[in-house]
Amino acid sequence: MESFLKTILIILLVYFSLKFLGKLLMPYLMRYIAKKAGQKMESVFKGFEGSQQPGKTQPPKKEPVAKKSTKVVGEYIDYEEID
Repeated sequence: MESFLKTILIILLVYFSLKFLGKLLMPYLMRYIAKKAGQKMESVFKGFEGSQQPGKTQPPKKEPVAKKSTKVVGEYIDYEEID
């Protein structure tokens, strides 16, 4: 019985210590994540702006045309609701 109480006490101690540390460290973690996301967005937009030269226009990019399937899969049936 005594080892069971020690186990429960250790589990509670670890739980509350992690909860306390989480509250202390969460603002720093969120700030770090926001900073990294901002840097990533900035690098994406800088790369986009650098690809366009002033005075020159780029031709529009063509989207790849999807190939149509020639496989016959069946017949379309339209159902109507009967009151």
